[in-house]
Amino acid sequence: MKFPVRKLCLLSRAVRHLNTPQVHLRRLHWNSKVQSYSTFDRLSLKGSKPFPLKIGYYPYRNFILARLATRLLKIRYLVLGSAVGGGYTAKKTYDQWKEMMPDLTEYKWIIPDFIWKLDENIDLEKIRKIFDDVELAKLLPDFDKVGESLDHLKSLLTPGESLYNEVKGVSHPLLLLDSTENSATMKASDTQGFDSNGKQYKKVSDKDKAEQLQEELLRTQLKYQRILERLEKENKELRKQVLQKDDKGIHHRKMKKSLIDLYSEVLDILSDYDSNYNTQDHLPRVVVVGDQSAGKTSVLEMIAQARIFPRGSGEMMTRAPVKVTLSEGPHHVAIFKDSSREFDLTKEEDLAALRNEIEIRMRNSVKEGQTVSPETISLSVKGPGLQRMVLVDLPGVISTVTSGMAADTKDIIFSISKAYMQNPNAIILCIQDGSVDAERSIVTDLVSQMDPQGRRTIFVLTKVDLAEKNLASPSRIQQIVEGKLFPMKALGYFAVVTGRGNTNEGIDAIKDYEGEFFQNSKLLKTGMLKAHQVTTKNLSLAVSDCFWKMVRESVEQQADAFKATRFNLETEWKNNYPQLRELDRNELYEKAKNEILDEVISLSQVTPKHWEEILQRKLWERVSTHVMENIYLPAAQSANSGTFNTTVDIKLKQWTDKQLPRKAVEVAWETLEDEFARFMSEHKGKDHDDIFDKLKQAVKDESIKRHKWNEQAEDSLRVIQHNALEDRSISDKQQWDAAIHFLEETLQSRLRDTESVIHDMVGPDWQERWLYWKSRSPEQHIRSETKAELERLLRINEEHTAYLANDEVTTVRKNLEAKSVTVDPILIKDTWHQIYRRHFLKKSLNHCNLCRRGFHYYQRHFIDSELDCNNVILFWRIQRMLSITANTLRQQLTNTEVRRLEKNVKEVLEDFAEDNGKKIQLLTGRRVQLAEDLKRVREIQEKLEVFIEALLQEK
Repeated sequence: MKFPVRKLCLLSRAVRHLNTPQVHLRRLHWNSKVQSYSTFDRLSLKGSKPFPLKIGYYPYRNFILARLATRLLKIRYLVLGSAVGGGYTAKKTYDQWKEMMPDLTEYKWIIPDFIWKLDENIDLEKIRKIFDDVELAKLLPDFDKVGESLDHLKSLLTPGESLYNEVKGVSHPLLLLDSTENSATMKASDTQGFDSNGKQYKKVSDKDKAEQLQEELLRTQLKYQRILERLEKENKELRKQVLQKDDKGIHHRKMKKSLIDLYSEVLDILSDYDSNYNTQDHLPRVVVVGDQSAGKTSVLEMIAQARIFPRGSGEMMTRAPVKVTLSEGPHHVAIFKDSSREFDLTKEEDLAALRNEIEIRMRNSVKEGQTVSPETISLSVKGPGLQRMVLVDLPGVISTVTSGMAADTKDIIFSISKAYMQNPNAIILCIQDGSVDAERSIVTDLVSQMDPQGRRTIFVLTKVDLAEKNLASPSRIQQIVEGKLFPMKALGYFAVVTGRGNTNEGIDAIKDYEGEFFQNSKLLKTGMLKAHQVTTKNLSLAVSDCFWKMVRESVEQQADAFKATRFNLETEWKNNYPQLRELDRNELYEKAKNEILDEVISLSQVTPKHWEEILQRKLWERVSTHVMENIYLPAAQSANSGTFNTTVDIKLKQWTDKQLPRKAVEVAWETLEDEFARFMSEHKGKDHDDIFDKLKQAVKDESIKRHKWNEQAEDSLRVIQHNALEDRSISDKQQWDAAIHFLEETLQSRLRDTESVIHDMVGPDWQERWLYWKSRSPEQHIRSETKAELERLLRINEEHTAYLANDEVTTVRKNLEAKSVTVDPILIKDTWHQIYRRHFLKKSLNHCNLCRRGFHYYQRHFIDSELDCNNVILFWRIQRMLSITANTLRQQLTNTEVRRLEKNVKEVLEDFAEDNGKKIQLLTGRRVQLAEDLKRVREIQEKLEVFIEALLQEK
């Protein structure tokens, strides 16, 4: 029965006591529309605005029963009127109404807002003055109609309770489990009604009632879901405008890092931290796991509101863990942890570039011969309206290794997934493909092993649109989302749709398709799915809520664990390295870098004399064998001085053109390397730190490897050496004596080497055999007898040539056979080579003594003299060539090569500084690792304290 609002107002005024102070209710204009109800608005009830009280006395009328009814029927939320009189009818009506009325504290929203605003649009004082002279009794209403109005109000309130509780589910999308505490009460109230006389009667059948309410519930849920989305969109735009104003620096204040950014920084540090005290990273993050192609990445993209990941069809796209930090910001952008470039997620070209960059980073992280990598790629996504959380997208779990994959791919994926899920505070977002048979799922068993009680697992069923279309029994979907089909337990169950399978489909189009699907889905209409269990929006809200709840519960415990670890590390350092500063690997590298550069500069302080002496000595050591064996000894076999000089000139020219310049450059380079190594390895007393030895050696080797001698040096050096060897003029006696001394030293050195070879051939002599109890081998005995025969031959003919004739070989062999010594002709010739070499060197040394007084004859070109000192002139030429070559190489070293080497060293140090793997490889030891752990633990603890402080302030 309709009850006019205007009549209600008059009734309310008429029954008031005349001596009661005037209290004005708020009123609304009669033409204003009633506001739509929304459980998401949750507008607080407004109290009535009191008018100034006017107290006065009016003509007394004897209506005692009217006063009594007024006091009994006054209600807190509605002032509908008062019954005049104290008759039996009013008392009965009041009792029946009171018994059937529910607790109105939960239904504040059911009272129209205009009731509270009546006094704003109606001048009640003016009405009171008009009615002063009118018989008030004539204005009293029919009390039967008052009862009918109350029954009508009850009929409105009864279904309202049921509707409120159902819509309440929509207004709380963060609830993971459905609550049915008041279902029994609702059913009881729905089966009863009252007629106009207050008698109970049976209403329509429960089935019809349930269907009607179900339809009404769905319409209401969808209606308010659209209202929620519209309000969220408006809120998103408003927040974006506010953040943009702050971003432009209107307030000129330093922007603080957001709470989620602080938390993400802690996780980044922990991902690289390797503790020797078994302090594990137990800070929460959302781990996204699922079978390959189950839709993990699509769910994450819907939460991030951007298509940011590489796309493929059936192939493995996620090859490494990707940590995505979601936070709110004025612009929808993405940025990598180790890069400053921002990708605008509202532009398709930036989205394509971001997807390409992620794919490149994934492939670069995979080692050769592998398919997946455990290295984490860190990415931050900011945008208006994003839920703050940290998610890790893991490679999809596979059951079979296909062609093109490494043999251990399956095991590596399992180990990566377990490593993330075994964190007791990690929230596991288990993704299941709804379009395939549930029995084919692998990930559910894996999740059950890591979280058997399901206390931190959220199950997500994807591709529900395909599942509803393909499944013959939709009830399987209900079994899945109710946790009855799998043995796996979960904290909550969700069903989502992440698109039609079109890789070019945008996020907005996917959201529209998802909303349209669930609006028309039989799964929702028939009650198989609850409203709070569907859409990625509800999922993201639930996951974010669980994430922050887990963070608040565990972060302080983790901070205490790292505080204890820090104490242990500091104690170990004080006990083992009390006099050393705590330098981490980077600081040690900078210290070593400065030392190495100082040592390179020390090369420029080496004196020219030192350079030339070293160069000359090393060059002669390199070429002396060639000079003696290929030049001097062959030329010395000549019959006269002319042939000797001709042979020497030819061989020197060939040597200079082909070998000598290159040998000289090699010697110079080796000299530079040796001097550099000497400075690098030189101990500096107490200041020497052996922890740098491996690094210095690596820098030296790499610098030498990169250094290339000037190619033009050989050509210029060849000309200089050729001119030096052409000069035969010895200007004074001092140079002559120096040449003789050089020749004698060379001959004596060669003689010692020859004596050593002969000794090894013939074995110990009689003194060694008697004094040191040594003996000869059979071969040494044969060579000893052969040596004796050959020495006898040289004593007979001291001017013998360098080669034995065949008949001489036969003679020696027969003489040995006569002594019962069987010898091979090759052995005879080999022994003769060493015997004659020793004989020649001794004779040349004697000739040097004769040439000491031959400078006078040299100046006269040995005219009227039988003395021949051409060998002295040869060694003078060689000695002068060595001196000039050493001087030339020294100039090139000091002027050019040392600077180039210093440049190479700097480049190597810069390259090593950027290569953390190199630094870890070259700077090792417990001292380094302890300093590294101390630095990391302190940094983690400090950041955790900052984060906890910010978290407490947000509360």
